Parts: sequence; C-alpha cells; structure tokens
Amino acid sequence: MKNFIKACFIAVLFTGFMVGCASPVNNLTAPTVGSASPEDAATGVPLNSLIIATFSKEMTAATINATTFTLTGPSATAIAGTVTLNDLGTTATFSPAGTFAGNTVYTATITTGAQDMLANPLAASFVWSFTTGTTSAVSPASVALGTAGNFVILAKSAVSTTGTTAITGNIGVSPAAQSFLTGFSETLDSTNVFATSSLVTGNLYAADMAVPTPSNLTRAVSDMEIAYTDAEERVTPDFVNMGAGNVSGLTLIPGLYKWGSGVLIATDVTLSGGANDVWIFQIAEDLTVSNGVMVTLSGGARPENIFWQVAGQASLGTTSNFKGIILCKTQIVMRTGAVMNGRALAQTAVTLDANAVTKPAL
Repeated sequence: MKNFIKACFIAVLFTGFMVGCASPVNNLTAPTVGSASPEDAATGVPLNSLIIATFSKEMTAATINATTFTLTGPSATAIAGTVTLNDLGTTATFSPAGTFAGNTVYTATITTGAQDMLANPLAASFVWSFTTGTTSAVSPASVALGTAGNFVILAKSAVSTTGTTAITGNIGVSPAAQSFLTGFSETLDSTNVFATSSLVTGNLYAADMAVPTPSNLTRAVSDMEIAYTDAEERVTPDFVNMGAGNVSGLTLIPGLYKWGSGVLIATDVTLSGGANDVWIFQIAEDLTVSNGVMVTLSGGARPENIFWQVAGQASLGTTSNFKGIILCKTQIVMRTGAVMNGRALAQTAVTLDANAVTKPAL
C-alpha cells in the first residue's frame, strides 16, 4: 500500500495528474463475479455448453485454474475440464472434457483462491448450479438472404468511402439515389443500369438507375429486412447473455446466441465448428469490435454461415479482421483499414475508410 501511494505521488509530481493510479479504495475492493453462463438455476442447458464467469475486475491468470474454478456433478463428483482466462483477464471459461449427462444438476464453484491483479481475493466463493436438458446445442437453420445475397454491401440511405477501399462484390443503395454513393468516383454504364468503379470488383446500383435496377433493389432491400427479422425472431437460444456481452477471447461453438445488451469483442474471438455449422448472434444493442481484433474461424467454419443480427450500430475497429454477415438495423461503420469477409447489410448507411470487403463463397 505504501509503495502504491509513493508511486502515485511520483506520478503527480512529474505529470500533474494521477496517471495510471486508481483510487486506493478501489484497488482494495475485492473482485466479484458479475455474471455467469449458464445462469444460476438455468434449466435445459445444452449438453455441450461451456461454463463462463465474468469478473468485476481484471484477475491474475495464475489464480484462475482447475483448483479455483471447479465443476461437480451428482454426489459432488468432480468433472474434468480445462480452465482459461481471456486476454482481458475478466472472463474465465471452464471447458468440460466431454459432454454433460442429460437432465442432471451441475454445480460450478469459484473459490476465494481467485485473485485480482493486486492479490485481492474474491469477496466470497461464488457458487451456482444449473440443470442440463437432453440435447446438445446444434446449428440453427441458416438465414435466407434472398436477393440481398447478390450484394456484398447493401444499404437504404447511403454507402460512402474514403481512402483506398477494395470491394469484391456488388454494392447497392435504395431507396437512396446514386448521389448517395460517395467516394467511389463511379462511371455509369451505357445502359444506365449500373455503374462501375476502380475500387469495386463488381457493380454499383442505386434506386434512380435504369430499369430493372429500381425494382431489383426494392426486392433486395425487402429481402434484407426479412432476413433481419428472421434472425431476430429465432427462439430458444442456446446461450443467453454470454460474458455479460463481452465475448473477448472466447471460443464460440455453433448455435443461437442472445444478448439483451450490446456485444464487445475487445480481443480475438474464435468460432469453432464445421463447414455446415451455423452461428446466429442476436444483439439487442451495438456490436463493437476493437482495433486490431480478429474473428478467427476454425474447424472449417465459413463466413457465409455466420449471422450477426445487430439492433444498434455495428462498428469494426481500425485494422480489425471480421468474418460473417452483418444484418444491422441501423449503421455499419468500418474504421480505417478494417477487413471483412462477409456482407454488410444495413437498414441505414454503410461507412467505409480504406477497407477490404470480400463477399463469402457460396
């Protein structure tokens, strides 16, 4: 404690600010478990679930292990598994060595041996129980894009770009006119049905171009909205509020995920599954991908089978590398240098800044 105060005094002396010095009271506050997945008393839990706990403070990795984070089954039988802590130090995951038994109560415990970065132990052991169902989480049915799948970027109000953007696939905007395609220096084809740009390997379409473009775009936008509603209204999620909205550093298996909040991806996240597996992420607020973060696919997972239904804004940070199809109720913003293998389908605008966007294989 004396060393902490001394360090803060020196920081103030040389900078005039409390740089890097949190309140001593805050640093003495014991960490707690803010949320857990599955939730306490949850029923019907998939047999292949991961057990996840999110802490109120950054934890010391060496103290988050198979001794401090345990899982037991009937008669307090220990369940074998692997414990990991994400890069932010705030989310611990217990990955069982096998699948759970059906209709069985399991109890997870995190002991006071778990400590934060200042060696403050957990305020009290955190214990919660859940009951499994009879089936594993499996891929939901894919979301049909209809004619919206003819576009790598589709928006209703505008698509804009700055910098050296490279788009592979078609771009569409409707009911907005061609004037709302900005930064592409596009050239109308002689038929006036579409335009071309040196930034786009594909065509650009707008609602005021020649027939049949207006009606084609009206249908595509309608199909985009239908796809959004389909993804939003899928019921019986396999995972609810995982990581309290922070999935940074996690590995996500196929299934239907639901959050009543926004979702943050602050460090690399992995989607692990086969070539035919499907992920649907229902996000009630914003999707935020931090700078430099990568969405990694393993096991043969493919971006065309990943659907991010976002009720708020989707923001992909500088130089991030994103996979999947974003179905966004509002705006999709790609920061400088962000890369996307998927589709950006927005019910307002898509904003680009020196990005590479590539349509997924069909």
